[in-house]
Amino acid sequence: MQFGTMVVPRASDWRIIVDLERMGYDSVWTPDSQMIYSDTYAILALAASNTSRIRLGTGVAIASTRLAPVTAHSIATINALAPGRTFLAIGTGHTAMRVMGMNPMKIGEFREYLRVVRALVAGEEVEFTHQGQKREIKFLHQKEGFINVEQPVPIYVAADGPKALMATGAYGDGRICSYNQTKALLMQSLKKIELGASEVNRILPRAFHTSALTYACVLKPGENMVSDRVIDEIGAMALAALHYWWELYQYNGDTSSIAKSCQNLWDEYLAFTEKMETPPSKRFQQIHLGHCAFAVPEERRFVTENLIRATGGLVGTPDEIISMLEEREAMGLNEVALLPSMDQARVNLSDFAELVIKRYRC
Repeated sequence: MQFGTMVVPRASDWRIIVDLERMGYDSVWTPDSQMIYSDTYAILALAASNTSRIRLGTGVAIASTRLAPVTAHSIATINALAPGRTFLAIGTGHTAMRVMGMNPMKIGEFREYLRVVRALVAGEEVEFTHQGQKREIKFLHQKEGFINVEQPVPIYVAADGPKALMATGAYGDGRICSYNQTKALLMQSLKKIELGASEVNRILPRAFHTSALTYACVLKPGENMVSDRVIDEIGAMALAALHYWWELYQYNGDTSSIAKSCQNLWDEYLAFTEKMETPPSKRFQQIHLGHCAFAVPEERRFVTENLIRATGGLVGTPDEIISMLEEREAMGLNEVALLPSMDQARVNLSDFAELVIKRYRC
């Protein structure tokens, strides 16, 4: 099992990535949501210039907000600063686009996007279509130090739906999912990925990477899963599940992803959102306040034990968390990427490194 972290990209706090390398984490993923965070590639550039071992990448880059050649160019630039330890995780934009009240990129377009990016970061010439024009493009100055396409940049696709999983098999080197998945669901997803690879006559790499975005908190004696300190450290990520459920419900009335154990909680949250003072046409802005960065005070009451358990939060004693990790590794998961609340990140991740990772690796 590898241990990664998601770091909310705040320009004034990039040095946390240096600390995480010293703590022993394997990777850092920086989110790419323009309306709520600092620029992901600016943070990665600073991190790349000030670290030497830890793997660095997006978590995840958003296809909808940049042309494919721009994304390929940005990550190839980071690869020039951190050669051989750069990766690109990429998705359609379920947060970055919905924070603007818009929908993510459609899967057919996303599949084409992945095809172009994959070819460019491999230093190849590729057919690219933009505004009705189709041209063959490639990076021209590949040997002049502007970018690095010599060392591979693995592409990890954020995918859950069947078509996105098929696209992952066609063009990805790995896959990241949100929260925990059952063994059955993980196996189903991997089968879809393998099918997507076979349809383009591709053999998946033996080291195909499986990772999950999650969160963790090591309980202290006398604490429970919803103690104030715990909510301080993991509340933002737990609440993001409610934000996601709300997004899907607004989009097409879909409630299929809502955990059965959280149905009453969902009803309460929906009633809470309907009483917001923000006009319905702008309500997406209020919904995403603090998204994955901090828990808005009015929302803290929605961080319940059922929500933590339903979203697979690694919350418990060190022994309990190690047991959860062993189970996930046995399922075939290669990496967990932990996303604590922004202001508590150093303490949260330091505790996890000292009390869980060191023991897990013994």
